[in-house]
Amino acid sequence: MIVADSDVLIDFLRGRQPAARVSAAIAAGTLATTAISAFELRSGARTTKETAATEGLLAGLSVLPFDARASEAAAECRRKLEAEGRTIGMADYLIAGICISRAAVLLTRNRRHFDRIPQLAVDFL
Repeated sequence: MIVADSDVLIDFLRGRQPAARVSAAIAAGTLATTAISAFELRSGARTTKETAATEGLLAGLSVLPFDARASEAAAECRRKLEAEGRTIGMADYLIAGICISRAAVLLTRNRRHFDRIPQLAVDFL
């Protein structure tokens, strides 16, 4: 399973690369996102048009929840990175936990944060 981070989905909504790749994955039913990214997209929609586009996109994706297994994986990531003095944002820990707990590949542009998590499978754009 491929899980799109909010940065990739924002680019898709704006018609930027990798729009074709995201469209193909949605059509194939292989693209998901997280409840965290869904929150980020919804809270960033400022107009009725943006809200409609966001909801239309999310309707075509599986939205993976932050559950107990994801909580364990996210906490483990946070403990390790904080011990190394290489913290990332809280939302990024939660997204990583969701992906790790489901053995999913995260599709993102955020190399700076997600590259720090060796147990996370990532496809960087």
